[in-house]
Amino acid sequence: MKVIMIPSGFKECLDAEEVAVAMGAGAKKFEPFIQTEILPMIDGGEGFAKAIVKIKNGELIHKTVTGPVWKKIDSHYGIFQEGETRTAVIEMAAVAGLKLVPTELRNPLQTTTYGVGELILDALDKQVNKIIIGCGDSGTSDGGAGMAEALGAVFLDEKQNRIAIRSVTDLMKAISIDTSALPNRLNDVSIDVACNWKNILCGDRGVARVFGPQKGATAEQVDALSASLDHYAALIEESTGMVVRHAPGSGASGGLGAGLLAFTGAKLHPRFDLIKNYIQIEEKIADADLVITGEGSIDFQTPDGKIPCEVARIAKRYNIPVIAITGTIGRGAEHNYKAGIDAYVSIIQYPVTLEKAISKAPRWIKESVECILRQITIGVELADQRISKERIQSHGTSEPL
Repeated sequence: MKVIMIPSGFKECLDAEEVAVAMGAGAKKFEPFIQTEILPMIDGGEGFAKAIVKIKNGELIHKTVTGPVWKKIDSHYGIFQEGETRTAVIEMAAVAGLKLVPTELRNPLQTTTYGVGELILDALDKQVNKIIIGCGDSGTSDGGAGMAEALGAVFLDEKQNRIAIRSVTDLMKAISIDTSALPNRLNDVSIDVACNWKNILCGDRGVARVFGPQKGATAEQVDALSASLDHYAALIEESTGMVVRHAPGSGASGGLGAGLLAFTGAKLHPRFDLIKNYIQIEEKIADADLVITGEGSIDFQTPDGKIPCEVARIAKRYNIPVIAITGTIGRGAEHNYKAGIDAYVSIIQYPVTLEKAISKAPRWIKESVECILRQITIGVELADQRISKERIQSHGTSEPL
């Protein structure tokens, strides 16, 4: 049996490579000589920059920038060269990710993407002519307003005074956005963004109402956030002529997708469509007997462009079975069956705190994969026994035909 492990990361716990390594260890514990391959998949979230840089033999650039709660943090992005093209890889999770927001400070009205803009400026200083930005695992919901400020956009009130956006609700004070100070160098680079294509900025399915509660927002804060982003969308349209309110991907990473569209001229892409250009997986899946994938939580959102179901859709073209492991099984998880996942299982072995579950995740992933392979072996043995019995009944002998 040849098994390929293609997981995404477990948000705020393990990146994709760490999950894949634990999976591989579980397979080897089951059978030391089993044929396996681990292929960590990235969806633009945690580990995105490091993974692409590793694949492309590039360089990781370390930079001190503004973190999501306005404190300086050590962040990073990558640079690699292909022919005449010098490409920067920026991972928003490494500068404004949820993992960087302390639990007690999880108020999406107060967090910022300012550091994303600082990384873009630093990449421009290093003479890149292409930028890839991964949107995922964000801890912000400012619509990319902080990033825009860092790049030079100025929010103005009715008296044409500058407004510092230190809370998303500060956007309500602005009546226009001055973009004249945005760097001309943005016109000389192409910017591609890997994002969740189905996330939009505004409305009932907008970023505030769908993801605000996940980032710590109360019901009252969700209403304030939604109103502020509605106003922000109107400001963008009036100031730039760009309509981002319901643009595909505009709600990615708390609306960073909208800010990238409006202020950098970026092109947004369904994240798997962009990332698969850098990680070739189809031929590997086609040659496997079993695919094991996974993510931190499987629920009704997983079929909407997340790694497990994107992997499963490829596998179904080759009739390869897919099993997913996960930390939690959420509402609507059964929808994943129709998306190509044949079975899913939680790694959680007994009731524990989140902190404890995170610490035990590598071990539990390892043990879950071992258990899955043992169960498959039981199924194979049962099938062999049934075939043997049918032969005996048909031919009166157990000798090979």
